[in-house]
Amino acid sequence: MNKTININLGGFFFHIDETAYQKLKRYLESISRSLSEDPQGKNEIIADIEARISELLSEKITDARQVVNESDIEDIIAIMGQPEDYAEAEETYSDANYASRKNNASGKKLFRDGDDKFLGGVASGIGHYFDIDAIWIRLGLLALFFGAGFGIILYIILWILLPEAKTTAEKLQMEGEPVNIDNIEKKIREEFTHVSENVKDFANNASLKIKDGANEFSEKINKTFSAKTKKNNGIEDFLNTIGNLFLVLFRVIGKFIGIILVFIAAAVILSLIIGGFSLGSIEFLNIDGNFINYPHFFYDASLPKWVLTICLFTLIGIPFIVLFILGLRILSSNVKQFSKTTSLTLLGIWLIALLAIIFTGIEFGTTHANYGKYVEKQELNITKKDTLILKMVNDDSIYYRHNLKRTYSKQEVEIENTIKLYSNYLRVDVEKSNTGKAYFVIQKESYGRSSIKARKNAEQINYKYNFTNNQVVLNAFFLSDVKNIFKDEEVKITFFVPEKTTVYFDNSMRYFLMNVRNKDGIDEREMGNHHFRMKKNYLECTDCKKEEEKIEIKATI
Repeated sequence: MNKTININLGGFFFHIDETAYQKLKRYLESISRSLSEDPQGKNEIIADIEARISELLSEKITDARQVVNESDIEDIIAIMGQPEDYAEAEETYSDANYASRKNNASGKKLFRDGDDKFLGGVASGIGHYFDIDAIWIRLGLLALFFGAGFGIILYIILWILLPEAKTTAEKLQMEGEPVNIDNIEKKIREEFTHVSENVKDFANNASLKIKDGANEFSEKINKTFSAKTKKNNGIEDFLNTIGNLFLVLFRVIGKFIGIILVFIAAAVILSLIIGGFSLGSIEFLNIDGNFINYPHFFYDASLPKWVLTICLFTLIGIPFIVLFILGLRILSSNVKQFSKTTSLTLLGIWLIALLAIIFTGIEFGTTHANYGKYVEKQELNITKKDTLILKMVNDDSIYYRHNLKRTYSKQEVEIENTIKLYSNYLRVDVEKSNTGKAYFVIQKESYGRSSIKARKNAEQINYKYNFTNNQVVLNAFFLSDVKNIFKDEEVKITFFVPEKTTVYFDNSMRYFLMNVRNKDGIDEREMGNHHFRMKKNYLECTDCKKEEEKIEIKATI
């Protein structure tokens, strides 16, 4: 008849008979002896082994009144391994041995990883379970949140249901490794090695700070140690809690910033890729250039447009690639930064693109440096008794316009397999002739790198008109080289007629007249379909009053 002993093992109480207790005690003592005398991690290893044994016993003991017997202890030892196996394992750790043990791992269990967590460690735990980097799980949950809207709900549910892997045994189960003495010891020593490296890095940084400011650093250290030596009280605990809450808040804000960086950078990079393929397709298929809105400085540049497009995409894309990697590194410490070679290469490419764009921008600025004009004069064979008729027409075969009016817009059109610039920024004025003869002047204006170049650009503006039977039919547009799209080109047409000469403005002229002086101050848009006679310094409408009288008669009736 054996005695029954109550023991506390790993935080749980068990009833165990004396024989089983002695065997368990000798087993734990032999494990302790097999460990090195280095106290680093020894107590934690023993505590984790006891916790694992407690977990295994809990699975066997279903009734609180059940007694642990010698057979139960033997089963536990068979699972955990013998102490002598553990002693030998300390000398045989290698990547191959570790890989073989990992391949022989028992089934994984799903936990939350508290060591690599953003909020609750759910994504890290799922990543361990499926052997996927946690960053992809996080991005998937974010996609569900922004796409379907239930990603955050799923995350909260998993946060509530999944336990956190706190003990070494639970961490091993999370990674799918057998929970035995060998792996427990290895896991703990890895953690202590990591801690030692952090302490070493901290010490190195501290030594540098001491060199820069020994007095200031020593004062901070003294304050820190003096604060630690004080006895904790309620106020200090409260302040520590508030401090921890702020740390958690700042960490969440940092992760949120990382998410924003990832999404913004990804959106810009994706837009650049789609835009690059689209632009390349349009250029390759030789589709009408109206679909492409190039920046101003692309026109009349020395470098080809496709080179400038690549430079512009590179100038924008590389910084957002860096921001994308930075956002991923904020979300997960497992994402590696660019190597030094890669960083320098990207920087060099970006600087070349920047210099190309700067050079093109400066070159574009020089195209507006000087103003130039070209003047054509055409005499009109009319007398004072004749009526000069002015009319505007458009060539719909080149570019269709429903309403003829002066606008700042320009269009690229194709004429005889050549791309030209269509513009209808024309201004028409009528003034008194001082020579007694009727004529009109066409003034074409443009800009260029020099006065000679500007005048040549103005001369090359293609503008046509037709004069027959006292009627001047003006084109409501002019054509120029497409490279001059942003050179503020325009055409001014001024008619000079002798005194007492009558001018009739067709209704098509109403939106092209500008600064036409008349006796009654009639707006240019109201001068269409009316006759005007030239006086000394202004025009006088000869049929406007008749219309006013007709309107008054109708109103009276």
